[in-house]
Amino acid sequence: MKNMNVLPWSSIVGQTQLKNALMMSYIEPRISGVLVSGERGAGKSTIVRAFARMVSGTLPVTLPINATEDRVVGGWDVGELLKSVPRWKPGLLEEANGRMLYVDEVNLLDDHIVNIILDVTASGLLRVERESQTRESRVRFTLVGTMNPEEGTLRPQLLDRFGLMVDVRGLGDTGQRRAVLDTVMRSAAGIDDGALAKDEAMRVELEDAKERAAAMSVPEPVLEGCVALAQRFQADGHRGDVTLALASRALAALQNSNRVTRDHLCSVAALVLQHRRKMPGQRELLPWSTEDDASVAETLSDVRA
Repeated sequence: MKNMNVLPWSSIVGQTQLKNALMMSYIEPRISGVLVSGERGAGKSTIVRAFARMVSGTLPVTLPINATEDRVVGGWDVGELLKSVPRWKPGLLEEANGRMLYVDEVNLLDDHIVNIILDVTASGLLRVERESQTRESRVRFTLVGTMNPEEGTLRPQLLDRFGLMVDVRGLGDTGQRRAVLDTVMRSAAGIDDGALAKDEAMRVELEDAKERAAAMSVPEPVLEGCVALAQRFQADGHRGDVTLALASRALAALQNSNRVTRDHLCSVAALVLQHRRKMPGQRELLPWSTEDDASVAETLSDVRA
């Protein structure tokens, strides 16, 4: 599908960490989505929409901030009920099945709605009870939420439910900024340069990576490293441990590796742990630092895989 309002995925300049996070979440749906935090104008929405078009041929299903529970999970069609005809009207979660669900400014969304979305993302099961009737359906989608940290963050309980988190900032390098400008201007002029064909090739690669990941086991030393990292950064519960393993395997599959290694675990640590680590005395999220990278390297220094 050619849409001149959306840049091709292959034309996106920089932002490698966000690109990898989106692709890993697609390869391994149990990662339970990606939270993208960043300043206005950094390209968050552009990248998300480009990815959605690349993997599904359509733009993402977008959840509005003022969405009601019925609009999200579905409910009886009021117009039909007035005619005494009980007809179910699917919600946005069912519309997103097999696609991407995009929640812009997720930090401004009602916590109850966020909880529902994250529950369905993790379980793949949408269960709705209405007037003593229960309706269940299987749904799978790639969840992406974006937020501007200047407008507040999510509660820790909700942050933990997002598998990966990426900090996005505008590109500071002059050459990259010029490349972004050139890309936007060429796209506005209808110049493709084969980008859509490259997107299709990338989509096929991602499907192959999904199959590789499903057949790939995570070595015992890497699993031990996942536990050690979660403990080192004092991540509550076990989601951090599990997500580290899933993300490491997804990255290995993305890179066409035949096994999961310590290097893969090191590469995903920031994405998995930044929003889960304990920061005594701090209420806001702090950026991942070189000191955090050093802690990861030290913790995994004895991992031989």
